[in-house]
Amino acid sequence: MESARGRYWLGGDPVGTAVLNGLSLVFPDGEKLFMDAVRHFRDKVSGQLADDVRHFLVQEAMHSREHDALNATIDRSKYPVNEILGRIQIRIALTRSKGPYAMLLSTIALEHFTAMMADMLIQNRGLFASVDPEIARLWRWHALEETEHKAVAFDVFLEATKHWSPLKRYLLRCWSMMYVTYNFTRNVANHASCLLQADGYSDAEAKKAVLRFLWRDPGIFRRVWRSYFAWYRPGFHPWDLDNRVALAEWRAEFDVT
Repeated sequence: MESARGRYWLGGDPVGTAVLNGLSLVFPDGEKLFMDAVRHFRDKVSGQLADDVRHFLVQEAMHSREHDALNATIDRSKYPVNEILGRIQIRIALTRSKGPYAMLLSTIALEHFTAMMADMLIQNRGLFASVDPEIARLWRWHALEETEHKAVAFDVFLEATKHWSPLKRYLLRCWSMMYVTYNFTRNVANHASCLLQADGYSDAEAKKAVLRFLWRDPGIFRRVWRSYFAWYRPGFHPWDLDNRVALAEWRAEFDVT
């Protein structure tokens, strides 16, 4: 990851680099939350789902470790990394304080976000066209594995809440997605804006540039709207958005790199 140190590693773009660094800063603590949320309900699953949970926990632990390594390349003497991490930890602590079901609801909503962005990357590879191969490989590998396990936490949720009424389950997962959408998109934008201000952008300039990157060009949030709204269908399951053909092609390509 040393190639990222002291550089705008996303093709020389300070805005894109700030956005993805802001996102990367969320991953280590966020994925520990996902692991703990799913681990809490391990005694409620068996068979293939129990195997899937074990694989999920291994993958998320590896993602956390790799993003820690990328985050360590951000110059903490210049950028407010510790301040941003402090905010992230406060938000995650708040979610943890609400108990295991709240943690699991947040996890399934955020896992849908990561799966959507992973699929966007699979379909639109140009974002990393000018990126150092080591860094591009990290993001591609993370996207690949997020897609592979995109339904695991959701299936744990279905098993853990099978005693709930279908209406209660539906309303709570929809409410959770709305809550997560507001906070996740806002927080990623705020983290990126803070990083850009350390580069000399004014507050207004930073916010405008970040919103443009997120919602217009390349629009990494805008591109996923169809998948996003699929969540609100009654009876939705993550594999209703079936990208297994693209996933298999990408896995085959990735395995030979």
